[in-house]
Amino acid sequence: MDSMLEDLINEMKQAIEKWFEFIGDKDAEQIVKRTPLQVGIHDYGLLEYAKGRVNVSDTELDFVSPKVKTRLGESAELLSEEQVREQIVPRLAVFMQQQLDSLPSPALIDYKFTFWGKFRVQEGEVTLPILQHINEAKKERLLNFIASYIQTKLKDGKHPTKPLETFFLSRHLLDEKLFPDPDAGRIISMFENILELNKGKKERLAEHRSKIVNALRNWAEETFLPRYFEIRKELWNQAEYTRKSDIQLEDTEQGPIELLLYTAVSIIKYEPSYSKSTGLTFLERAVELGSARASRYMKEGSGTFAKEDVYFRNELVECTANDVFATVTIAIKQEAEESYARALRFICRLLQQGFPKSYQIKLKSSVKQFLPIKGLAKSGTHRFFANAMEYPNLHPLLEEYAREAMEEFEWYADTEGEKNCMPGSYAVFGLGLANRSYFALIEDYMKQVDDEHQSVQNDFTAAFVEQYGVNAETIPTLVTCLLHSTDSIKLKIKPAMEEEAHASLLLDTVSGLQSYEAERIVYAIWGGMEKLKTVAAKAKGEKAALLSGLVQAASSKESQR
Repeated sequence: MDSMLEDLINEMKQAIEKWFEFIGDKDAEQIVKRTPLQVGIHDYGLLEYAKGRVNVSDTELDFVSPKVKTRLGESAELLSEEQVREQIVPRLAVFMQQQLDSLPSPALIDYKFTFWGKFRVQEGEVTLPILQHINEAKKERLLNFIASYIQTKLKDGKHPTKPLETFFLSRHLLDEKLFPDPDAGRIISMFENILELNKGKKERLAEHRSKIVNALRNWAEETFLPRYFEIRKELWNQAEYTRKSDIQLEDTEQGPIELLLYTAVSIIKYEPSYSKSTGLTFLERAVELGSARASRYMKEGSGTFAKEDVYFRNELVECTANDVFATVTIAIKQEAEESYARALRFICRLLQQGFPKSYQIKLKSSVKQFLPIKGLAKSGTHRFFANAMEYPNLHPLLEEYAREAMEEFEWYADTEGEKNCMPGSYAVFGLGLANRSYFALIEDYMKQVDDEHQSVQNDFTAAFVEQYGVNAETIPTLVTCLLHSTDSIKLKIKPAMEEEAHASLLLDTVSGLQSYEAERIVYAIWGGMEKLKTVAAKAKGEKAALLSGLVQAASSKESQR
């Protein structure tokens, strides 16, 4: 072997040693003591070589651990694929196995460990496994722990479980090196058992479900789909799937395809709206693989809901819901209060049963009513609630709907960009402008708004001021609106707010806020602290004292962002 190649292999060995030094800094023994379902930490390593540079990391896209890099003094662009396969990889495999066998802490490495290499060569780039290692003793111990956990904590258990345990168990059940012939029915049953045991607390249930869905998604994207599809994915773009013509799925309704459908429906039902497209993509792939059930889901919904919950029809209205596409189709046969009442009760029932909150309404109605608020999407969803607002007797039912629908990080599916709005928005806006008795509803709504991805609350706030003005009754609600509006809001309320009575009320309202929140209110009304200071300096008497108090409230050092 020539000296250049020998030097290169030595550089690669040094990079591997430094990587082991880096991961060895962790207290692995203490980490794996958290749960018997974890027998090691690292299961993957990647060595990258290009133009004389060597890099070893935990993952291909590693943003956490520092890169271990060395650089040879001479150029190595002439490295060939044959040299990599026949001379470099075999020697690195032996070296890596020696490193694994001599680890001071066995807990550093999981029961399995795969070491990959990505090399820039004359022919382009080649990626191949250097070493695939399985510690059979660890594997057997882990399988025993899993069996014991399932029996004692899930089958016989009656108490909530730990999210960390769900994190590992969900991945183990889908690991085909542990379970070569996955039993989809059993796996789904285990997941449902975990959710049942943890249903007592909403936040805990959501955490367990998220860990299960993430494990399922990883399995679908990294294990199942690559068998049947060529996958091309560019950074930040959706993956493109091309069916492999030479590989057929033997059973399109049972086994892994059942897991894929369970994964798709779970994502659609429970994950944030920006993940829904992934669930739909999985369903589309299942259809391509020949699953009749997937085709039925696309047309009729997932089958999760009872038929009476997704379809209603009488002489006044016809309502149909599809949770896969998150759509509710409403056909108003007679424009009457009871028609909209029936439809509202239908939607409320759906949401109570777990229908996706980021849905949209496809409305068939002869009436085209919209709320008197600029900037809202002219959609079927908007039109339905604006039509319903015309019936005062339905206002309590609209509030019931709004409180059921409101949820941070969810948006109506037929809005986007600057017209994004949280479910319940149209009902809240309509009620808020219709009657002062709904001011509390407005405040509750605003506290859930994600002002980084929604700005229609600005348009409502402007309409609110135009409707009610600035006074003792509106100032508390107006402050809440301003706290959750974006910096682009424009209101012509400065003169009104500088009146002594209003300035006093405003000061009382912001006195309990954090200084940065008070500063936000100042910015929305006066355009910034400096402008308020200028106004306060020119004022006299009580007015000057009040405005100066606002300056002080917004610049206090007691609390910072």
